Parts: sequence; structure tokens; C-alpha cells
Amino acid sequence: QVQLVESGGGLVQAGGSLRLSCAASERTFSSFSSYAMGWFRQAPGKEREFVAAITWSGSSTYYADSVKGRFTISRDNAKKTVYLQMNSLKPEDTAVYYCAARRGSYTKYVRDYDYWGQGTQVTVSS
Repeated sequence: QVQLVESGGGLVQAGGSLRLSCAASERTFSSFSSYAMGWFRQAPGKEREFVAAITWSGSSTYYADSVKGRFTISRDNAKKTVYLQMNSLKPEDTAVYYCAARRGSYTKYVRDYDYWGQGTQVTVSS
């Protein structure tokens, strides 16, 4: 079983920045480089939605239109960690952010991911 743990969330003013991290357990995720990784978010009363994804090699990235140009996803396979740099934050970015992993190619659908972290809260005030 793969274990993922997010960190880096918090309270920030509109226009500010945060960097989220997602670390894979060394005990349960020995082939981190073989997984595509994604970030999703869920706001109160809303369904979980796609934010960004990165291929196993880190050579290709994908973003939701709502965050394109503001957020950057990256990964460090040696550290078994994926990151989400969030700049120019807006109140509508407020949500619980989750990282997820899957074998195979990129996908933006929640149902296609096999492993999930517990989430980290991001709150953007105006």
C-alpha cells in the first residue's frame, strides 16, 4: 500500500504564495518514479477537482485552466516527493489540497488515481 502525506498548507492573503509538498512512504512506495502524480482540491460543498499532474519522468506537466500560469508542479524522484508551488493565490483557491498517485499515463480524473493523501488545508483571505 502506498502512503502519501501532504504538508505546507496554511492561511495566506490574496496575491500571496504557498508551496505544498507530498511525500511518499519509504516502506510502501518503492517505485515512485513509475507513477504519475497529481494534485486535486476540494472546496466546501464542491466535488474534488483536478489541479495539476506530472508524468513519471517529470518531463511533462498538465494544469487546470483555473491555475495555469500561477501554479507549478514538480517532482523529485530521489526524495519520493511531489511539489505544488502556488503563486498569485485567489480566494477561490481555498480548498483542501490532495496529492494522488497512479500507474500509467496522465489523467485528470479522480477515479483513475489509486492512492491518496489525507489532504492539507489552504485558505486564501481577501
